[in-house]
Amino acid sequence: MSFIEARELRKTYTPKGAEPVHALDGLDLSVPQGTITAILGPNGAGKTTAVKVLTTLIVPDSGSATIGGIDVVARPEAIRPIIGVSGQYAAVDENLTGFENLDMVGRLYHLGAKASRARARELIELFELSEAQNRPVKGFSGGMRRRIDLAGALVTRPSVLFLDEPTTGLDPRSRLGMWDIIRSLVDGGTTVLLTTQYLEEADQLADDISVIDTGKVIAKGTADELKASVGGQRVELNLVTADDVVDAVEVLRRFGTVEPAISNDSRTVTVSVESGPEALQLVLGELNVRNVALFDAGMRRPTLDDVFLRLTGHIATTEPGEDTDEADAGARKKTSA
Repeated sequence: MSFIEARELRKTYTPKGAEPVHALDGLDLSVPQGTITAILGPNGAGKTTAVKVLTTLIVPDSGSATIGGIDVVARPEAIRPIIGVSGQYAAVDENLTGFENLDMVGRLYHLGAKASRARARELIELFELSEAQNRPVKGFSGGMRRRIDLAGALVTRPSVLFLDEPTTGLDPRSRLGMWDIIRSLVDGGTTVLLTTQYLEEADQLADDISVIDTGKVIAKGTADELKASVGGQRVELNLVTADDVVDAVEVLRRFGTVEPAISNDSRTVTVSVESGPEALQLVLGELNVRNVALFDAGMRRPTLDDVFLRLTGHIATTEPGEDTDEADAGARKKTSA
């Protein structure tokens, strides 16, 4: 049995003046101990609701969930001491210093004054916040706030860490730093379940990925397995000007196996092909005749973006997700309208 198990989880919300929304619609989840599993999905897919069920914050309408063999619904008081949770937004007291925030969490867990201060100092060093530990958190950067928040989730040395979109809003450097911290925790034996909308994050961190949409898992596997399920090679063009996108699409349509995908800025066009080298050569010849200017062109393997597009019918969004049950349901209502 996996360390975290969820079977047929269902949760329905009924917003005022709207039809019922099935935030979870038979969700199955399995997370082996000492690994990172990513839940990947768009806004309103049910990611946050699933985390709230597993962390005892809400009760599902039906289904079952266990952590370490302990029933999440029947024995929530036994679950809470073994888990840590870091939500979408840093839950810190801005008027306290970084050290004081961590010490406060320890006191709330009844660690005692001496043990609480010792653990706070240990986490300050682990998260490389020594220089800022005595400054009020309101002066911290976004990346530092996220580190303090994650440190707070680790005060009790939990067996399981739930991370709900842990790097939302972080700059690339801070995101890379957070990834390193998460990897080090797993190396130390922690089991991590994270939700994310950043496909690269799932690709880099996760041992296993569950793609969810409309409240249920629609695909699962390693990043390589999911990419292999899409199959084929891709020809990708980066245009100098978006004015040439019509010509580029017409050419790629002739040699591709599916309809070409166009980026939001209409400067990148991609299509699946059967034979990458041959197709690329023919495409470049046609574009040269049409005087289409390119920054670059090439072949590549499928990415998680391609997987997401194939499975859900739309590209992944990187907008911040919803952080309440009702908002999660409301987002689902909008996306299904």
